[in-house]
Amino acid sequence: MLNVPAWLALIAAAAIASLTAPLPIAHIRDVMLPGATTRFDYESIDAGRHRLYIAHLGDSEVLIFDTRHERVIGRVGGISNVHGVLAVPSLGLVYASATGTNEIVGIDEATGRIATRMPGGIYPDGLAYDPSAHLLFVSDETGGTDTVIDAQANKVVATITLGGEAGNTQFDSGSHRMFVAVQTRNELAEVDPVNRRIVARYPLPGCAHDHGLLIDADHRLAFVACDNNSRLLTFDLQSHRVTGSATVGADPDVLAFDPGLRRLYVAAESGVVAVFAETAHGAVTLGRGFLAPHAHVVAIDAATHRAYFPLQDVAGRPALRIVEAVRR
Repeated sequence: MLNVPAWLALIAAAAIASLTAPLPIAHIRDVMLPGATTRFDYESIDAGRHRLYIAHLGDSEVLIFDTRHERVIGRVGGISNVHGVLAVPSLGLVYASATGTNEIVGIDEATGRIATRMPGGIYPDGLAYDPSAHLLFVSDETGGTDTVIDAQANKVVATITLGGEAGNTQFDSGSHRMFVAVQTRNELAEVDPVNRRIVARYPLPGCAHDHGLLIDADHRLAFVACDNNSRLLTFDLQSHRVTGSATVGADPDVLAFDPGLRRLYVAAESGVVAVFAETAHGAVTLGRGFLAPHAHVVAIDAATHRAYFPLQDVAGRPALRIVEAVRR
């Protein structure tokens, strides 16, 4: 927890950072959420089922939110200190990383109940899935590895040593490779999922502690959030080099992409959100501003162009802030 002077300083920094073009979004509504005013972490959308899965880390549960009727329809408890969450519609499962017990938990989408548990490393965090190899990759942040799980057998089949702390892991469907932000080395590691080994390492000049990672496979771009110097880097997946850099809010965390509008959202621990228009080789800032305290998590519904921000304290209760893209 931040002490009061530190929190006031964070708010001041957020206010200064927000002095730019206004965010190209319209506030739709806040939907109150169950549970305590504790920290949220990752989200994942299953658009076909109109479901948003939200990791309520502080309450050790995953919330199931109906995006069509805008209400919580399920709470899956017993997932200790849940960080990552990833819906895999083809399997009918939602995977969640239970960092408190170092497990990966599989939730059955049909029943909303826990279907499986398996080891997840020392500090399981982010999750990525390779549909062709049926492999789930888990970022083991402090363990400095990626844990590889056979999603058909529900068992660990490999542990890939990264040589530094693991940030986010993302699958590139264009190259059929996994990319990992190795945050203490300021580089991206390229992993061959089939052979389960690192095949290349790419430096990220201008980045301090790359944690957030998002891949737009269709346009051969990756976006990297550097949380120690508040930068967003564009990484070209064909030339394997950094092609752009932009300012984001202090301590950026989660990235989300709207493929229809080609808009990238970067949510930060400071509460500042940055929105970018994707170009052929990078990203142009559309707006950057303070959204709310703890607005460090975002997910996008590509069909509606709505973005969802879970907030741990809105007038004394946790809430899901729903906003919609505004086209300029």
